[in-house]
Amino acid sequence: MKVLVIGATGYAGHRIATALRRRGHDVTGLTRDLAGAGARALAAAEIRPVAGELADPAGYREHLWDADVVVHTAMDYADPAGSDRALIAELVAAPRHLVYTTGISLHGRVDTPELDEESPSSPDNPLHFRYQLERELIASGLPHTIVRPAFLYGHDSRTSQLGRWFAAPRFVGDKDKRWSFVHVDDLAEAYVRIVERADAPLGDIFVIGEENPPPALEVFTAAFRAAGHAGEVTVHPISPEEWLEQAADQDERVNSAKARRELGWTPRHAGPIAGMATYYAAWQAANA
Repeated sequence: MKVLVIGATGYAGHRIATALRRRGHDVTGLTRDLAGAGARALAAAEIRPVAGELADPAGYREHLWDADVVVHTAMDYADPAGSDRALIAELVAAPRHLVYTTGISLHGRVDTPELDEESPSSPDNPLHFRYQLERELIASGLPHTIVRPAFLYGHDSRTSQLGRWFAAPRFVGDKDKRWSFVHVDDLAEAYVRIVERADAPLGDIFVIGEENPPPALEVFTAAFRAAGHAGEVTVHPISPEEWLEQAADQDERVNSAKARRELGWTPRHAGPIAGMATYYAAWQAANA
């Protein structure tokens, strides 16, 4: 199968593209810079790098239309809604299965003990626009699968919450909140199963994450100690510019029963705390 991965040089996207290639798929990865380290890493993983800007899908139209499946794992921070709308509009003209990535933090503060595929999104949440984009994708009629991953960890941990804690050990917001995590390789396995489903209904949503998580402060404390800090763990208020922290400042516990039932997916990793020394060593090696 021909698969185009948008965001293939990113943290999750690279692991997803690599997992698809290991299954024998013909994988192309979109990158801004064909001469950069990210493009070289794709080529070394047997993934064909092609140039393109997410915000300009017409510029990589030939690769979109050549693919059987398009896996979208990127976010254009300059114009996240506009760039995704442009991609969806381009694909509507020549429909392909779009595997569209959002995340569990799009829900915000909602009255439910666990987040699943039917959970609503609070309009007050800074990431509510991603929920609205999901609704627009559904209304477009484009064949699609929506994936809402939990917080990621593993490997170099770049752009992940765990990596941010390793780099700058600072816990903010509600000290009692609980966050579900998922190892990036387990997430990649879910994408492989989604892409390879034969005769599957297109239009599904899947929440992907480890269930029954400990308090996020316990995960932070384990990261703090693994990084060699011996001082007191303190909790700080969220500053106005930390909008992503504001979006996630509540319980974000998932129920992944649908993924287990319909994809046969189950996480192979036991959560970030159990292997925190390993995850810190991997992050440290990648950032040496």
